[in-house]
Amino acid sequence: MDGADLAYLRTADGIAAVAAADRLALTESSLLSDVSTVRRVAGAHAPAVIEQVRARRRAAGKLGDVSGWMLTDEAVQQATPSAVAEHRARRLAWLSVHDVTCSIGSELSALVQVCPRVVGSDIDPVRAQMAAHNVPRALVYVADALTPTSNADVVIADPARRSGGRRIVDPEQMSPPLSALRAAYAGRSLAVKTAPGIDYEGLRRAGFSGEVEIVSLDGGVREACLWSGPVAVPGLTRATVLRGLRSFEVVSTDPHDVDPDAPGKFLIEPDGAVIRAGLVRHYAGRHGLWQLDPHIAYLTGDAVPDGERGFEIVEQMKFSEKALRAELRARDVGSVEILTRGAGVDPDVLRKQLKLQGSQPMTVVITRIAREVVAFLTRPTR
Repeated sequence: MDGADLAYLRTADGIAAVAAADRLALTESSLLSDVSTVRRVAGAHAPAVIEQVRARRRAAGKLGDVSGWMLTDEAVQQATPSAVAEHRARRLAWLSVHDVTCSIGSELSALVQVCPRVVGSDIDPVRAQMAAHNVPRALVYVADALTPTSNADVVIADPARRSGGRRIVDPEQMSPPLSALRAAYAGRSLAVKTAPGIDYEGLRRAGFSGEVEIVSLDGGVREACLWSGPVAVPGLTRATVLRGLRSFEVVSTDPHDVDPDAPGKFLIEPDGAVIRAGLVRHYAGRHGLWQLDPHIAYLTGDAVPDGERGFEIVEQMKFSEKALRAELRARDVGSVEILTRGAGVDPDVLRKQLKLQGSQPMTVVITRIAREVVAFLTRPTR
């Protein structure tokens, strides 16, 4: 989409064309005929109109109400989910904030609800125009993220983390790199969004002394945020779990004097943000749980933390395909959920090999305790 497309979409004719296209299915099977229909209304701007409608449909579950927004498919894929942006905005309430890679404005939309002054900028003129249209309460302009252009209390940056279709996990390979952003905004409060799969320990060894926050949303790890400057808690690692009313945080200063021990009544797998942040023992200490093995993320205990999914242990056995098949058949199991960590087992392959024909469901957890691979037959608590 270029500037001419964007200008057309903001005219009365463009708005009418988008409304007409939104009444079409625009599915893969109908797209050929739908394009012809839209072209009769929008002419050369038909691709932009169709992309607008499809992008809004895709964005609804991620960004909330985007009716009237200007979007692209790529920008929607890259955008921060509204729940994650709102979480960050709450932390920055009453501060002035500058998003130096604002794209279409998904972060700005959350910030303007709680911050007294919000500035957005992007090196892409079309993205900047979209953001200005989508979030009129923010001041938006074109600028390079590495050129400071405001005196805002906090700077937020979301560097590009894909190259040639490949996801980048090295902060120095992002565009712009982490070190360049930190140099450009030295001494200022800075929040840099990165991929959750980065090497946090390596980052610390390389000299990063700020705060690392890993964020999950509804069970999926979405991003890491590297905080530095006055807004950060130096040296802290934080796991933020966003699940509606059951949101919570685990931090590296929580007690974590937890020793591995024999299985309790239940198995519990912590949220992915807790695992990625290396805070499994901290989570265990908070809830009176313990590990089966110091190197495995599964926890055990005699009670399941409120709001979490646990697995009541029915049977524990040394793992072998033959022994597991015999035990499941003896229990009339016909459908099985297989969870595994540290055991080198492919759940999909094993499920086919078991060839179960019973009538009962069961969850099998396969993991390693010390040097032995074990299987737990369990019943989920929910």
